[in-house]
Amino acid sequence: MAFKAAHSLFVILCAASMLTLCSANRGWSYGLNNTYQRPWGHKNESHNSNNTNDHDGPNKIIVGGSDHWRFGFNYSVWAFQNAPFYVNDVLVFKYDAPNDTVFPHSVYQLPNLWSYLRCDLSRAKMIANATQGDGEGFEFVLKRWLPYYFACGEHGGLHCREGRMKFMVLPLLRRWHY
Repeated sequence: MAFKAAHSLFVILCAASMLTLCSANRGWSYGLNNTYQRPWGHKNESHNSNNTNDHDGPNKIIVGGSDHWRFGFNYSVWAFQNAPFYVNDVLVFKYDAPNDTVFPHSVYQLPNLWSYLRCDLSRAKMIANATQGDGEGFEFVLKRWLPYYFACGEHGGLHCREGRMKFMVLPLLRRWHY
C-alpha cells in the first residue's frame, strides 16, 4: 500500500515538473539559422503586456498585471499566460499596505515543488513583508536558471491555498543576437 502511495506521488510530481518545463518553453522553435523564433516580438506586443521595457534586455514584469498581488486571482494561470520569463527579469509585486479595509499580503519564496503544491511555508523564506508591496512595489530579480516558487504567506498559508496566491516560473537563458 505504501508503495502505491509513493508511486502516485512520484507520478504527480513528475507531471507537475513536466508541465512547468513545457509551459516555460511553449511557443518556441528553432529556425533554419539555429536562432530562436518567437511568435511575438516588438511589432506584436500582446505577449507579456506587463513588460515595461522595449528591448532584449531584462524585463520588468508586474505580477498579476493591473490586478497586482491580491487574494482570489489565479497567479498560476497568469504565469502560464505570461511565460516565458528569463534570467535577470524583474518581478514586481504590488499590493496595498494593510489597513482597516485591506488584508495584509506578503511574498514568500518556497524551497521546492512539494512545498509549493502543499502551500507549506515551514521552510519558505519571506522576501517581502506586508508593507513592501506598497507604492512602486517590491522587486525580485530572477538571478539564476532554476525554478522559483512564490506564495503569499499570510494567515498560515490560507492566501496560498484558498486565495490562489501562488505561482512558479522557470526563467530561460536569454539568447543574445549579434
